[in-house]
Amino acid sequence: MLSQLSSNDKRQLRTKRFLSELFDFPDGSMPVGRLDEKSEGLLLLTTDGKLSDTINQMGIEKEYYAQLDGEITNEAIQLLQQGVEIGFGGKVYQTKPCKVALLKEPPLLPPPDPSLRIGRHRPATWISITLTEGKFRQVRKMTAAAGFPVLRLIRIRVGKVKLSSMLPGDIIAMSALL
Repeated sequence: MLSQLSSNDKRQLRTKRFLSELFDFPDGSMPVGRLDEKSEGLLLLTTDGKLSDTINQMGIEKEYYAQLDGEITNEAIQLLQQGVEIGFGGKVYQTKPCKVALLKEPPLLPPPDPSLRIGRHRPATWISITLTEGKFRQVRKMTAAAGFPVLRLIRIRVGKVKLSSMLPGDIIAMSALL
């Protein structure tokens, strides 16, 4: 499912699923920072465009758990922390420094979508990566540039809002949590 409510692309409308299938969202609803089609996790929705811009443009932290193909090295972690060059908008982009930590134990998560074919790879490593920016497929591009492509990507936090603290149906005053 795409983390958008609809699309103007007629091909997408025929072949993709959208958030609007899940609920009759109020007019003007929008996702705050999108997840790509193969990513999972916390997705905030709002009708406040100013709040959406603040979260997306003002350096609010977004934390992800990433399962990587291979056993990541300390050098690769340092490289990610310092920022790496990725392609963005047809140009080379230097990512900002970020926080990266090796997770000693895999996080407790629902099983992955079978289409990800995770068991068909070499040994895997889990990291936590926290960004203050969010370019198109940035985490995937960063880890690939460091030599460790993403197998599974889950956004677990935006600002102070954590996936583990959210319950289905929760409605929160977001400005107080960011």
